[in-house]
Amino acid sequence: MGFRLPRIIQASKQNLQRTSSSASSSQAASKAIDVPKGYFPVYVGESQKKRFVVPISYLSQPSFQDLLIQAEEEYGYNHPLGALTIPCREDIFLDLTSRLSGS
Repeated sequence: MGFRLPRIIQASKQNLQRTSSSASSSQAASKAIDVPKGYFPVYVGESQKKRFVVPISYLSQPSFQDLLIQAEEEYGYNHPLGALTIPCREDIFLDLTSRLSGS
């Protein structure tokens, strides 16, 4: 059984989703169901956080790992929104994820 990376990359482009982080607890619970297998949610932004669903394959990318280090320095392991929170501008995150999707 093998993985076809072009198919995974194409799926990641289609499945990169964004939603508002101003959800009630019942909406937050339903969002957990909206995360497909092989993906995880992150909140991105400096003041207003936006929710993205990204492929777990990003975790092995050095540029994404740099963001994780920043998140650890900023929040430790206690993320205020209940999911991984990345302290960078949304446009920078989108640029990074588009480059990761294309590689």
